[in-house]
Amino acid sequence: MKKENRNSPADASPDPVRESVPDTERVTIDEAGRLVVPARFRRALDIRGRQQLIMALEGDTIRLRTPSAALARLQAIARRHWKGSGSVVDEFILERRAEAARE
Repeated sequence: MKKENRNSPADASPDPVRESVPDTERVTIDEAGRLVVPARFRRALDIRGRQQLIMALEGDTIRLRTPSAALARLQAIARRHWKGSGSVVDEFILERRAEAARE
């Protein structure tokens, strides 16, 4: 008797979540609290085994970001709130030189 493969895409029933939102995938959290990031998502973001991701709780949403995406987001936030003119580094150096001159 042939074994039934329940994980085969041909045998799987359609997922209404994935059909209604193409970039969405249903995942299951196991008893240890782990989930598997689907292969198509890992490929799209070039995520490899044992790579760290940044997880954030945003309201009722859990968001995963690559470290480079998280850094880019923080830099964008900092740029929106930066009141100075020019480079942060240049301004920092000028402040340090002014402090040194006062001493």
